[in-house]
Amino acid sequence: MKNTRRLLFRTAAVLLLVAIAACMMVVGRGHTVYIDNKTLEYEGASYPAPYRATVYVKGERLSTLAARERGMSTVIGQRFSMTLELIEEKGQDPKTVEISLKLPYSMDGVILNIPGYLAGLPQEAWMSEFVSTPSEAEMQEEAPGAEEDILAGAEF
Repeated sequence: MKNTRRLLFRTAAVLLLVAIAACMMVVGRGHTVYIDNKTLEYEGASYPAPYRATVYVKGERLSTLAARERGMSTVIGQRFSMTLELIEEKGQDPKTVEISLKLPYSMDGVILNIPGYLAGLPQEAWMSEFVSTPSEAEMQEEAPGAEEDILAGAEF
C-alpha cells in the first residue's frame, strides 16, 4: 500500500512536469527582434532605406526610425507581426505595410532589414542573427598568464 502510494505520487509528479513542458512548447520562447532601417547591399545591388519608418507592434507605436537607425522589440512565440508606416522621401505621404513572419527557432536575436524585405529579396538577405560584439573594456583584458607571474613571486 505504501509503495503503491509512493509510485502513484511519483508518476503524478512526472506527468505534471511533462504537462508543464508541453505548455511551454505551445507558449513558445522569447526572441529579440531588431528592425533595421539601413541601406542593404546584396549581390551588387543597393536597396536604399526609406526616409522614415514608423513601426507598430500589437497596435502600439514601437519607434520611428530615420534612415540608418535600428529599433527593437521583444516577442514571445514564433510569430512576429508589425505594421510599418513608410515615408520614402521627405515630404511624401506615408504608405502602410503589414508584415507577418515566422521567426527561426534557432535564433534568439533576429535582425530584420526593412529595405531588403520590401524589395522581395530572399530571407537570407533581409534576416540575420544578432551577434553582440565585445565592448572595448572586454577587449583590453589582461594578457594570459599575468596571474601566474604574480603568484610565482609570492611566498606562502
